[in-house]
Amino acid sequence: MNRRHVLLGGLAALLTTRFGHAATVAVDQAKRFIQAPVFWRKKVSDAAWNVLFQENTEPPFSSPLNDEKASGTYLCAACYQPLFTSKAKFDSGTGWPSFFQAMPKSIGQREDRSFFMTRVEYHCVRCGGHQGHVFEDGPKPTGLRYCNNGLALRFIEQDKPLPALRG
Repeated sequence: MNRRHVLLGGLAALLTTRFGHAATVAVDQAKRFIQAPVFWRKKVSDAAWNVLFQENTEPPFSSPLNDEKASGTYLCAACYQPLFTSKAKFDSGTGWPSFFQAMPKSIGQREDRSFFMTRVEYHCVRCGGHQGHVFEDGPKPTGLRYCNNGLALRFIEQDKPLPALRG
């Protein structure tokens, strides 16, 4: 067990206490492929790099995925880990693609105290790429709103095969 495992376990306990339910997805070590961010630099666009590995935010209403209505799967734009299904997508009116539920064991979370507030940031559990923030103002059944940067996602329509995990 290394320091990262201890920290992730502590974070899981903290978030479970804060939200009153198991908000943190357990980390499946077999799927993890954390590399230094420079590993992903040539695999994504400059704009996606800024969101995924510099934790920037794209402007609201700038992503075509915000208006995507087709059935399919939303993947991490860096490593292609499936993160959300279209069945969990909803129009939050915020200007970013929003989901009420992540796929099992697909994301990790941490407390974000930037901009003089406390939020919960979530990232791809496989590559560590920043996706967005999760809030407790979403629809039923979870009451959660995963507010995602479109640049951090890749959408694959239901009738198309998912690409192999990248890494």
